[in-house]
Formats: sequence, structure tokens, C-alpha cells
Amino acid sequence: MICCIIQARTGSTRLPKKVIQKIDSKNTVLDYVINQVKCSKKIEKIIVATTDLIEDDVICQYANLQKIECFRGSSEDVLDRFYQCTKKKFVDIIVRITADNPLIDPNIIDMVISKYENEKCDFITNTLNRTFPYGTEVEVFSFQSLEKSWKYSKKPSEREHVTSFIRNPKNKFILNDIQQEENISHLRYTVDRIEDLKLVKQIVKNISTRPILIQDVIKLYKNKPEIFEINKNIKHDGYFSSLEKDEQYFKSKENEKV
Repeated sequence: MICCIIQARTGSTRLPKKVIQKIDSKNTVLDYVINQVKCSKKIEKIIVATTDLIEDDVICQYANLQKIECFRGSSEDVLDRFYQCTKKKFVDIIVRITADNPLIDPNIIDMVISKYENEKCDFITNTLNRTFPYGTEVEVFSFQSLEKSWKYSKKPSEREHVTSFIRNPKNKFILNDIQQEENISHLRYTVDRIEDLKLVKQIVKNISTRPILIQDVIKLYKNKPEIFEINKNIKHDGYFSSLEKDEQYFKSKENEKV
């Protein structure tokens, strides 16, 4: 079974409760993610994986409204949350999508899945050598790869960012990557800060078709480039805080030896 697991929580520090922020008069960021993913022709099941914290009860409420199953697990060990979810649901192939990408393109999802099916690899994404915009990230991998990662991952960054262990060449997984001819990775429409949310609202306001595809966003960028100035100064820095946690982790291990 090909299952899309949408990783969602309300406890974002840079933009609190961002996934339940309204993008239009009716739909939240999470609603858009789910609606876009539903347009995939390859995905057989969708699960929203959130935390077991009380504050994330609202995530399950939104998922239920969309008739989407919700799984709850660790708030800190996201890798364990994914592993327990896929193990319980007997998932073979995992498509990982994060809930801060409301304009995830279902055609890109299907393209990545198709390449995974046709080429021998443990893991495939469109971000190893980035040519796609921030906000279009897709990762596809097997349950066996996830289980191995869950078993051997030790560093905080590996537990917090589900595929860090798999993506590390030292761990000898067979990795594959999808790139496009034109590098448009300077475009950013993931939602991490208030400026990002403002941009996505403008994109949605200016594009009438659904689902919203990457070519729609590119066309808007060419016709109204000023819209994309809204978040031009925002840097994609979420992973660096995890690396700081790794340093603290190694220091604590050294202290234990003393």
C-alpha cells in the first residue's frame, strides 16, 4: 500500500499554530495540504500523523472533518511517530509530506512515486539536489528503510527529522533524486513564518484553478513577480536548530564518560 503520511503539529515556534491558520475564508493550511494530496492518482491512503499533546487535538478534529485518519505519537521523536504509525497500519511505501506545504503539487507527488516504483532505490526525493521551490518537497521510501532508520538513529536531528539518517550517504541507503531542467529553488512558498503565510494567501487569491500546480505558481511569478517579494528575506533554517541539539547531545555523552 502506498500511504501518504502528513506530518502536522500546532507547536511551531516561529509561527504558532500555523497549520490551522486560515488561507482563505474556509480553508486552513492543513486543509489545503489534504486537498492537494487527495488529487494524487498514486496515493492509496492518507494519514495525518500528529502528536499526543492536548494542543494537537485540533489537528485530529480538522483531519476528521476531511474524513482523514489521524495517528498520534511522540511530539519530540518524530521518527518514532512515523515508525509506529506505519507499523500499525501495515504500510509498504511511505510518502512523507509536511503540513507546512499547503500548495504541494499532486503531479510532483505522482512523479516521485512513479520513479520510485520504476527504479531500484530505498529512498527518493526532489530535494537532494534542489531545483524545485521550497514548499514542493516529496519523499518516498520503504517501510524497511524507515525501520532500519528507527533502529539505528541516535542523534536528535535524526529523531526529529524523519529521513536524516536515510539521506546520509554514510548509512549506505540507495538514494535517488528528481530534478527539473530549470532551477527555480529560489521560489519559496512553504509556510514557516508570517511572511510565508501572507505570500500563500496571495498565491491562492490569484490562482482560481484547483489543485494549484507548480506551473500555475510559475506563471503567476512571471506575471506578478512583486507578490513574491513578500517573503524574499526569509531563510530556510529549520534544520540548524536540530544540529545545535546534536552538539548538546554529544556534549552530554562526553560528560557521561568523565
